[in-house]
Amino acid sequence: MEPYLRVGVFASTHGVKGEISVFPTVDDLSRFKQLKRVYFETREGMREQTVESVRFHKGMALLKLAGLNDMDAVLPYKGLSLYVAREDAVPLPEGRYYIADLLGCRVLTDDGRELGVLKDVLETGANDVFLVNGMKDGKPKDYLIPHIPQCVLQVDIERSVITVHLLDGLEEL
Repeated sequence: MEPYLRVGVFASTHGVKGEISVFPTVDDLSRFKQLKRVYFETREGMREQTVESVRFHKGMALLKLAGLNDMDAVLPYKGLSLYVAREDAVPLPEGRYYIADLLGCRVLTDDGRELGVLKDVLETGANDVFLVNGMKDGKPKDYLIPHIPQCVLQVDIERSVITVHLLDGLEEL
């Protein structure tokens, strides 16, 4: 399992006192209120920053990070993803998973066929859709599997395996 989970992307600076505007990649913006520390992935590795304050503006989280007190101090981080350590992550209810834990899982059909590997989770509004990179007749094929109970039968994070049922017509799409 990944030691860090992405919660947003540093979109821009906000003001001149070192606040950063973060585009959230989590489904609950209020989660940012609980942050005490965040991480940026740099060429030298993960860099930890202490969060001094959080507020919200136009669907974005505005973070003030300790020691970064002006616009020039935060500019080198612009465009970087923002992470939390797994131990600081909000616990998920039964049947919910972090996308980072799903990516790379083998996807098997309920009849035992290996469909491929989960490459992305597309958030569509109605339900998430799993993008699976696989093969069909010796050629690369992408499968789009809706994350609904009729299609996603079992998720085993420990074994990195997702079992799916392909509804009629789904394989031909």
